[in-house]
Amino acid sequence: MLFPPCVFVQESVNKQRPKKIFADAKEVEITRAIAEEFYSVLQERAECDVIIIGAGPAGLTAARELSLMGYKILVIEQNNYLGGGYWLGGYMMNPVTVRAPAQKIWDELGIPYKKVGDGLYLTPGPHAVSKLIAAACDAGVKFLNLTKFDDLVLRQGRVAGIVVNWMPVSALPRNITCVDPIALEAKMIIDASGHDSVAVKRLVDRKMVDWKGMNPMWVENGEEHVVEKTGEVYPGLVIAGMSVTETHGLARMGPTFGSMLYSGKRAAEITDEKIKEYDRKIPKKSA
Repeated sequence: MLFPPCVFVQESVNKQRPKKIFADAKEVEITRAIAEEFYSVLQERAECDVIIIGAGPAGLTAARELSLMGYKILVIEQNNYLGGGYWLGGYMMNPVTVRAPAQKIWDELGIPYKKVGDGLYLTPGPHAVSKLIAAACDAGVKFLNLTKFDDLVLRQGRVAGIVVNWMPVSALPRNITCVDPIALEAKMIIDASGHDSVAVKRLVDRKMVDWKGMNPMWVENGEEHVVEKTGEVYPGLVIAGMSVTETHGLARMGPTFGSMLYSGKRAAEITDEKIKEYDRKIPKKSA
C-alpha cells in the first residue's frame, strides 16, 4: 500500500486550517528561549543570599518570607513538582489541616478554608499548595527542580554552599554517567528536605553534628517542638520542617501542616538574623 509523502499530507492539513490563532514561532526559537531563561537563572543564582533545599511547605514558606525581606533566594527540589507532601492530607486523601493559629498564614495567602473543629481548619491540598507556590514565585523566588543535593561546601568551619547534580544522574550507575556535580554558594543554607534531612546527614556522616531520628506520633507535642527547635545546627546551616523533627528526635505530627508553615516562618526570621551577623563580620570593600 502506498502512502502520500509527508510533505503533501502536511500541506493538505494546512489548507484545512481555520483562521490563524497563534503567533509565529520557530521550533528553534522556543528551544533558545527555554535554554536562555534557564541558564540566566542558574548564572544569577549560582551565588545568592540563601539556598533552600526542598520545596515543601516549610521550604516554600521560608523562601517567600526571605524573598519579601529583599534577599535573593534559590530553592532546589529533587522532584519535577514543587510542594512536597503538602498535596495530600494523609492516606492518599487530599484535604489538609492546620491547627490555630496557623490558619492566619492561609489568610495571608488567600486560601479558603473551613473550620471543622475547635481550633482545627481544613482546605483542599491542591488549593493550599498552588497558592503557596504562586506566592513564592510572585515574591521573586527562583527554583531548580529535578536537582539533587549531593554535598555541602564547607569553608573555614562554616557551610558556604551546596553541591548539586541532575536528579536523573543519581538513578544511573556511576560507571555509565561519570557526571560531576556543580557547586552553588550562599550566605546561608536552609535544610527543608523533610525526613531525609540531606544536608544535616552529610554533617552527621562526618561526626560534625548529632542526629537522633524521629519519635512516634504525638501531634500536640510534635508541632510545638518543631517550631521551637527550628534553628541553626551548624554555622551557615538552618533546619526547618521535618528536618527539625528528624534531627532532634521529636514526635511526628502526622497529617497536619501548621508547624511546617510556622517552622518555615521561624527559619526565615533566624536566617535573616544570621545574614545580618554575617554581613557585620565581613569587611566592606573600599569604593
